[in-house]
Amino acid sequence: MKKYFKYLILLIPFFFGCGDKLDLNQFNSNTQNVNTAGDTVYVQLSPSWEGFNNPQAIIIGTEPFVYVCDTDNNRIVMLNTAGTVLGTKTIQKPIAITQDYRLNLIVCSEFDTLGTTFSAVYKIDLFAAQHDIQNAPVTRILPRAADFNYPLRKYTAVAAFYDNSFYVARNGPNNTSVYDPDNSILKFQPKKYFNAGEGDSLIGRVPNIDPLSSGLISANGINCITPFTKKNFDFIATFSGETSFKTQWFHFFVSAVDERYLSQFSPYEGTHFAQPNKFGQPTGSCVDQFGNIFVADGSPTRDSVYKFNQYGEEMHSFGGPNVFTRPAGVAFLDKTLYVLDAGSNKVLRFILSTDIR
Repeated sequence: MKKYFKYLILLIPFFFGCGDKLDLNQFNSNTQNVNTAGDTVYVQLSPSWEGFNNPQAIIIGTEPFVYVCDTDNNRIVMLNTAGTVLGTKTIQKPIAITQDYRLNLIVCSEFDTLGTTFSAVYKIDLFAAQHDIQNAPVTRILPRAADFNYPLRKYTAVAAFYDNSFYVARNGPNNTSVYDPDNSILKFQPKKYFNAGEGDSLIGRVPNIDPLSSGLISANGINCITPFTKKNFDFIATFSGETSFKTQWFHFFVSAVDERYLSQFSPYEGTHFAQPNKFGQPTGSCVDQFGNIFVADGSPTRDSVYKFNQYGEEMHSFGGPNVFTRPAGVAFLDKTLYVLDAGSNKVLRFILSTDIR
């Protein structure tokens, strides 16, 4: 791992290109309807980042660079935190993205073969190309040969964990199989764990997750998975399926009997995060270094962005159709909240009024 950390040090001048001082000219005095509870408000920074076409996902990498799934432009866009585009990678219809601690990007997208479009998962090796994303080698992880018999399966979300293992959420119409339903979460681990060389091994389905349940701990309609920046396997999932709990915290629980995921919060406890029908059309989430959870909700009748603390209590929520058109994702770094608005094809940035120096 030492070689990766040394490489990160060399990248520092690129992602701190705008300096450390807060530029007051960034604030957008025309921003409206970004009020939160009490006297605290979200203040929009200027300018917004444009040039996207129906973007569907955004993350802050470990470098930290910003990566956007520019879906209808068929590319991944890599930017620094000043908003400068550092490079792009052609990928067909990318919709979800994560980064492991070896600096690989893992992307859910598509590819065409034999006249059919299949959902796919790719790994982009940035380290091998010294972070030149355009020339970084790409490996297709999914589908496997057997998966070509299931063209309706879709890979919809991906999350990498502290040990470089990662999960891929899969959706589809065939869920009668006990052993391999379409609605599943797939687990991958590096082959080096098994002394099997480079690459990744599909371990199998994450067990004890119902493919069709409309309640808690389900794989029915997952559209985003967000890991925590801790040494655990907890994650936040958002759902497009028929469920009253469209955003859930999957807590990995180990007992003397087995290992399984349980809901971190119960709807009977009155926790804001676990309230039935709290969310309308959530499509993305992120977790900051303090464990606060941000959720993007594309429903025009709800707040567009929700913030909860680690106990599930709602803190600051704002937005609506006067601020966003169709928010698809969120990311957070150094007091700045990045909201990917698919409807306006922009990345909008916000900071709490209490954080303005």
